[in-house]
Amino acid sequence: MNAARLDLPLTRGAVLQLRAGQAARLFGPMYTARDAAHARLREALRTGESAPFPLAGSTIYYCGPTPGRLPETLGAAGPTTSSRMDAYAPELYASGILATLGKGERSLAVREACRNYGTVYLVTVGGAGALLGSRVVAAETLAYPDLGPEAIRRLIVKDFPVWVAYDAHGGSIFPGDLPLEAD
Repeated sequence: MNAARLDLPLTRGAVLQLRAGQAARLFGPMYTARDAAHARLREALRTGESAPFPLAGSTIYYCGPTPGRLPETLGAAGPTTSSRMDAYAPELYASGILATLGKGERSLAVREACRNYGTVYLVTVGGAGALLGSRVVAAETLAYPDLGPEAIRRLIVKDFPVWVAYDAHGGSIFPGDLPLEAD
């Protein structure tokens, strides 16, 4: 199966063409955030503060990377269990995020938010942190450095492997997920 090339930041048109189960490779900037960073980001948005990165079209990768040998690089950069961020995802999709990336199934609310906001949830392989870290060509801490690995970072990735888990049309790769009805 040929993987689609997805240049980041994403466009709405590119997202709407994706289907659950489709393989893709990411190229360009994406942003890391886990639980603690999500809580701070949500609070900032709710109080009218600016986000530490442009939300429109962005991809958030649920990852707490390890340091690399050089300051601008990473060691391992494997995915975090995505359901830990389910409480935050719909609000971030509403704010302009077009994709989230992690591992594992999500709540029905997240699937519905993907459909309602025209966004996607992408997955990558857990346990492949070293390989995924090798696909990061540059990394920079943008916000919340006190959170250590959970700080928000901008990663520039090249040929980063992902699969579409939930598409913008209600599709899912997970067994047992019933198709969502169109709005």
